[in-house]
Amino acid sequence: MLYFQSLGKKSAGLRWEKILSSKHFQNGAFKNVNGNQMVKEGMSGFSVATQFFLDKKPFNIKPHSKIPSLKIDLFSLQDKSPVLIWLGHSSYLIKYNGLSILIDPVLDGYASPSPSLVKSFEGTDIYLPSELPDIDILIITHDHYDHLDYKTILNLGKKIKKIVVPLGVGEHLEFWNFPKERIVEMDWWESKDLFTDIKLISTPARHFSGRTIQRFQTLWSSFVLELGSYKIFIGGDSGYDDQFKKIGNLFGPFDLCILENGQYGANWPFIHMFPEETAQAAIDLKANFLFPVHWGKFILAQHSWSEPIERLLIKAKELGLKVNTPLIGQPLYLNQDLPPNEWWKTVQ
Repeated sequence: MLYFQSLGKKSAGLRWEKILSSKHFQNGAFKNVNGNQMVKEGMSGFSVATQFFLDKKPFNIKPHSKIPSLKIDLFSLQDKSPVLIWLGHSSYLIKYNGLSILIDPVLDGYASPSPSLVKSFEGTDIYLPSELPDIDILIITHDHYDHLDYKTILNLGKKIKKIVVPLGVGEHLEFWNFPKERIVEMDWWESKDLFTDIKLISTPARHFSGRTIQRFQTLWSSFVLELGSYKIFIGGDSGYDDQFKKIGNLFGPFDLCILENGQYGANWPFIHMFPEETAQAAIDLKANFLFPVHWGKFILAQHSWSEPIERLLIKAKELGLKVNTPLIGQPLYLNQDLPPNEWWKTVQ
């Protein structure tokens, strides 16, 4: 029963009517601004999947020792200026002026509909949902299992006061018994004033969606988060394209941009960025600092586990880009420089 519940549910009724009215939904599917091509020319999804499982994997595709982390009391953080805590992969908590904002939490040891698949690396799950403060705003960027985790969401339960999701994702949440009045669904370029001094703008990403073999039935998004005078870009998952420059011109500069940096592959170059593209996207966004996520917790591609950060830092140095690399659990204050920490080099 847990497996089938976790798959979620396709939109219907008024929600489906709203999806049909979106200009980003055409011919039965949501569309990326620059097309829905996912795999390189001459390949199919089946051939990519077959090659993924048959190819020889690098020896260090996963760490052979525990990932270091820093566990702190999340309830007592000083948050007059925004402070961010990485929870591994694309999950992080932002605290600001007594409010807690949680993004894409996956805290239960796996990123799939089954606990036997896509297991997290040892040391990357240091917080239980019960150890998180009440969540004033939960932001979900899209409905893939490594961003929207059924068990984590259920365990957070009544801690969550408001959930912001792209169009269609609310159907999953209502199916999981979250009240409709706690769910806010957004189309690209919509904006919402969520609390005094807190504004959220949904912006495009180049990706896809789906919890079953049917794709493109819910929207995927990046977000501009304005916290008083601070601006944070929440990237979600995205391939590289001209939308980063457009968002940077419209809303930048950003105090911090949070971009995916990992789980890329030559066979799917349009839906995940290579590390060098992640660095360029941060430049396009006019970011003061880049915080790279989507690496160091799960195996979702064939590269070594630490390759994404190593390649990114080489390109960032070339571009003059500042990069934050905190431990899981280490506070990152937006008004302070975090000392360089190449912690992955301590992992065998």
